[in-house]
Amino acid sequence: QVQLVASGGCLVQAGGSLRLSCAASGGTFSNLGLAWFRRAPGSEREFVASIMWTGGMTFYADFVQGRFNISRDNSKKTVDLQMNNLKEGDTAVYFCAAARSGLARQKEYRYDYWGEGKQVNVSA
Repeated sequence: QVQLVASGGCLVQAGGSLRLSCAASGGTFSNLGLAWFRRAPGSEREFVASIMWTGGMTFYADFVQGRFNISRDNSKKTVDLQMNNLKEGDTAVYFCAAARSGLARQKEYRYDYWGEGKQVNVSA
């Protein structure tokens, strides 16, 4: 069983940056595919970014447009999401997720473990 605990996130002005981090315990972290999803107010949860167990392959949602970067540190058992040039539309609760498959998937049902959400508010 893998437990995921997210940190970071708060209030930032549009154009600013934030870094979310998710720490894992249990399981074999280096074998996991990892991802970030988010749920904006009144919307369903959506894919943001994912990274393969090797760290060599990443995927991003179209709306990211080069502003976010997902990375992993297997020695620390963490996955981070660096978010730059934030927009008001990025306001959401952000979730980290892990997949036993090790793959960088984009669908929620591909992920086996979820962390609690972290609120990110982007103001004008």
